[in-house]
Amino acid sequence: MRVQASKINNSCFFDAFRNLSLDFRIADCYFVVQSTFMGNTTDFQKDLASIRDMMEKSSRFVSLSGLSGIFAGLFALAGTVYAYFLIYYPNSPFGFRFVYVNQSSVLLKLLVAAALVLIASVLSGFYFSRRKAIASGLPVWSAITRRFLFSILVPLVSGAVFIGLMLLKGNLEIVAPACLLFYGLALMNAGNFTYSEIRVLGALEIGLGLISAWIPGYGLIFWGAGFGLLHIAYGALMYSRYESKH
Repeated sequence: MRVQASKINNSCFFDAFRNLSLDFRIADCYFVVQSTFMGNTTDFQKDLASIRDMMEKSSRFVSLSGLSGIFAGLFALAGTVYAYFLIYYPNSPFGFRFVYVNQSSVLLKLLVAAALVLIASVLSGFYFSRRKAIASGLPVWSAITRRFLFSILVPLVSGAVFIGLMLLKGNLEIVAPACLLFYGLALMNAGNFTYSEIRVLGALEIGLGLISAWIPGYGLIFWGAGFGLLHIAYGALMYSRYESKH
């Protein structure tokens, strides 16, 4: 009986050992499967991120540099300061005018200054966008670039024609509000092909244009705020969000 009990105990012991070994093997298999699955999930997420990034680059103009906005704002502020010295100095821009803008000599100087600001802004924008595209391995000129430019040029060209007609008719108080309004519309339209933050800038430009139209006589102040200060703030935000980390 003792021998039989010993055999039973030994049999139970070996059965328990086999069950324990089986549990360890199952646990090992589960761990291997889980590790493989987690590794595949991580790789899958990386692949999805890469695909998403490629689709974004192919569908949006991501070469737009924040530095171009900063420099455009600086050029606009320089033009605003020049116009202030030409029109108001040494008096405040909030009241008395030293000369009238509708004088042909003053108007010509203002148009030349505005043209220089525009040319400098376009050239700096092209330079910084080209530099960002090359650094990111993206083509400088592509289908999305053409769509972006077309979307922004249609409102700008329409606004330029409208402003030119207003100048010919002597409606100079419309110039500054119209510049802000049409530029804001261009930015809102361009938001379909580039960073969505540009629509916020567009909305702010439109808001300033409407306020400027409601309060005539302060066009230079609103023009400097819209094309100068807002551009610098927007450019700094975009640079810190998309470029400073690279």
